[in-house]
Amino acid sequence: MNEHRPYTYLTCSLRPESTPHLGVSFYTPDLRVRAGILLSNPRPYLEFSSPEAHVHISTTGAGPISDADLSLARDIFNAAARYLADCECLHAEQADKDATDTAA
Repeated sequence: MNEHRPYTYLTCSLRPESTPHLGVSFYTPDLRVRAGILLSNPRPYLEFSSPEAHVHISTTGAGPISDADLSLARDIFNAAARYLADCECLHAEQADKDATDTAA
């Protein structure tokens, strides 16, 4: 049996005269997702966090909500809906396979 252990993977690439690149990959059930409105400077935020890393998303330049911010929020919503649908589909397929394997 292949055991899949949880982890969070972080990478940072720094090259002279290039934009730094930061990668965050969450593969853990300890992931928390929350959203809200910051009260000190009213703007929405979305946060993904694990014990090892935090990712915060908010409006452009931490300023007023722009058309680009609305577009990004819609893209995030649609991607999350797709992720949910894919998870549900694959989970159902795995449950069916497990039931078939157990019956054999």
